[in-house]
Amino acid sequence: MHNETIAAIASASGQGGIGVVRISGPAALNIGQNISGFALKPRYAQFCDFKNAAGDTIDQGIALFFNAPHSFTGEDVVELQGHGNSFVLDDILQSAIALGARLAKPGEFSERAFLNNKIDLAQAEAIADIIASSNHAAARSAVASLAGEFSETINDLLASLTRLRVYVEATIDFPDEEIDLPGDTQLQKMLEGTQAQLHSVLAKAKQGRVIRDGLSLIIVGEPNTGKSSLLNRLAGEELAIVNQQAGTTRDMLREHIMLDSLPLKLIDTAGLRDSTDEIEQEGIRRAGREIERADIVFFLQDYSDTTIDPCPARSSIKQQLQQYNIKLGDNTLLVVVNNKIDLRDQPPARLDDANSSGATLQNYAAVAISARYDQGIDLLSTCIRQFFGLAQAAETTFTARLRHLDSLQHCRQQLDRAQQQIRAAGAAELIAEDL
Repeated sequence: MHNETIAAIASASGQGGIGVVRISGPAALNIGQNISGFALKPRYAQFCDFKNAAGDTIDQGIALFFNAPHSFTGEDVVELQGHGNSFVLDDILQSAIALGARLAKPGEFSERAFLNNKIDLAQAEAIADIIASSNHAAARSAVASLAGEFSETINDLLASLTRLRVYVEATIDFPDEEIDLPGDTQLQKMLEGTQAQLHSVLAKAKQGRVIRDGLSLIIVGEPNTGKSSLLNRLAGEELAIVNQQAGTTRDMLREHIMLDSLPLKLIDTAGLRDSTDEIEQEGIRRAGREIERADIVFFLQDYSDTTIDPCPARSSIKQQLQQYNIKLGDNTLLVVVNNKIDLRDQPPARLDDANSSGATLQNYAAVAISARYDQGIDLLSTCIRQFFGLAQAAETTFTARLRHLDSLQHCRQQLDRAQQQIRAAGAAELIAEDL
């Protein structure tokens, strides 16, 4: 328990119907009763006048008292709910400080909840994720993490690993004892079950990170292939100027969009061509820097040009980009987008072999669309979902951070190594170190 009592405005800044001042700590009840003028009962709402030390009425509202440990922070907590005016709320806050509270640091209420074992670290981070959510899917995922789904899933996985370790180490420590222990075949099946469990957790964690952070998508290609038209189509508004004159776009255009419930950081770039124009050259250089760190690259081609290869090899695209000193990352999804199918009177289609296998091949896909007439746009989101292993938006997931993914992927590598050991040597005791 902390000896200091803290207070802060807990509602959003600006004007609103209701504003909240939260007080937490050993003196919270005394401060709340002084401001409200009532003896506050736990979990009872008390309508009252809020008064300062001079006895002047600051506001009218509701005072709520939550006694320890039955509160968010695990301490005595008082919430004073008044009108959502920043000046009024500041007066209430200053009254609390005058009565012995100190101004809370950012995130200190959540910190106290964590230190008092009311929430774990994943739940504490989920609170920040809920506040910062930029779309419905991210908010739902953060709420699932706050409810403890992520922590519960990890704890279940940890229990499975611990159970497996107990059996394996028991065979090493007590080889001559008459203990009913599972044999190598049964241990292998248990290991496979744990691997499947980890695979499910990792898939949800990957999707959660994408929903939380979004994916960076950059549109590149030669001038007049329809890059700006595609940007406008994906964004749902006219962000970029569309003109038949080559080189209309010189600088990068950025927009955050939702494509089939996928949060994307979308970037349109200057057309790739040899140019003596210094501004255009700088635009191409900037595009190169973005391409090198992008999650997804849409490489546009003019499908009305019958001389182009609609499904060029990834290596061919890399060579084209290298002409402009641009490097395509090995883990970047490359989607060759053949635009303007309307000029050839052809339907939208998936052109690479993944159309039949249901998965992108070597970080690569090729499609035929019409950005102008909104044909085949759904193929783009399908490619992204297949490559990143993302389920449809309706599936429940939870928020995850990069360190969560790193830990889960390290765990998967160790379990894969353990599986190889037991299959190669047929001796379960060899996997103890990997577990």
